[in-house]
Amino acid sequence: MPSYRYQVRTARGETQVGVLAAENAATAAGLLRAQGHHVLGLTPLAQGIDRGALLAKLKELNSGRVTMKHVLDFTTQLAVMVRAGIGIRAALEGIAEQTEHARFRQIITGLKTDVESGKQFSEALSRHPKLFNPLYVNMVRASEMSGSFGKMLDRIAAYTAQQIETKKMVVGAMIYPGIIATMAVGVTIFLLTFVLPKFAVVFRGKEDVLPWATTFLMELSAFVRNQWILLLLAVVGLGVGFVVFIRTEVGSVWWDKVKLAVPLVKRMFRALYISRSLQTMGELINAGVPMLDTIAITGDISGNVLYKRLWRDVYSAVKQGKKITQPLQQSTLLPHAVVQMIGAGEESGKLGEVLDEVAQYYAKQLREAIKAVTSMIEPIMIVVMGSVVGFIAMAIILPIFKMSQIVR
Repeated sequence: MPSYRYQVRTARGETQVGVLAAENAATAAGLLRAQGHHVLGLTPLAQGIDRGALLAKLKELNSGRVTMKHVLDFTTQLAVMVRAGIGIRAALEGIAEQTEHARFRQIITGLKTDVESGKQFSEALSRHPKLFNPLYVNMVRASEMSGSFGKMLDRIAAYTAQQIETKKMVVGAMIYPGIIATMAVGVTIFLLTFVLPKFAVVFRGKEDVLPWATTFLMELSAFVRNQWILLLLAVVGLGVGFVVFIRTEVGSVWWDKVKLAVPLVKRMFRALYISRSLQTMGELINAGVPMLDTIAITGDISGNVLYKRLWRDVYSAVKQGKKITQPLQQSTLLPHAVVQMIGAGEESGKLGEVLDEVAQYYAKQLREAIKAVTSMIEPIMIVVMGSVVGFIAMAIILPIFKMSQIVR
């Protein structure tokens, strides 16, 4: 039975390719349409293994997931091409041809197909919510209505670039202490499993004269060596359980509260959530997005359940005809000075400009907080690691001195 390579658009608007065996092309097209697909292309294949399709599939699997960096590059290229006077369909086609990421190329091709079928570009973007969030879609929709598509794409690219940079800074601040903690745990395990057992032979039969620290470490060393499988399973189980817990509603609230309560990192996370919320809100207001939509999107993008609840309260208040600052004044998540500036911007009609300035200030505060966290974590981790190693060394050396005195 002959095989056909097909390209279809699914009911979700996604473009898919694959190989289908059928008696003829008409039968193959009928089977695809019966599955609810719109057939874009159907090519007969020679008998045997389709190496081209196999290699294409392997390349797609190895290309990894689509990241925000891909979205940023796409937005930047599209903005340049639109400002140069190139039509949206031609621009999408050109970007798709230059995109090396197989999965993202399919998405761009799907966007082009949707635009060609008469859909608005914002509607085509909304079919891919994991890549193009509500802020992206609503800013594009607003630009379609105002006719400032090219400038709006520049604003979106700048916003996306800043969010990527912010995420890199926060993740980078967490990587260093993670490495130090891993080294500390590794050194401790090495001492317990390889070094201490060497001294067990020396201390054997002298348990009565050993200090409590040495006895404790010897028993701990024996337990780690004999029950390492159980310990490994327990650590993995705790890790998986923690991840599952913080993904629940109760766990996510607890975890977001912890991030805003731990003295060492609460300033960093507070600045992160405030700058992200206010920058998002300012961008949407300046883009001309309706206020209720702006507040709803701000809550979804804030990144913290507590801030999301706060913006939901603001949404309800504004929907009832109240001012933005009324629910904000009752919360401790935003500083009083920030609420006052938001109120002043609301009264003067320059809320977007005020939010941009406050967001820039807190972006600077975030960078300073990250520097402070990294500078404080380094000595703390060194002290902790030195204390652990020093305790183990003391537990080994003290009994040796004590036994030498007994011999004398």
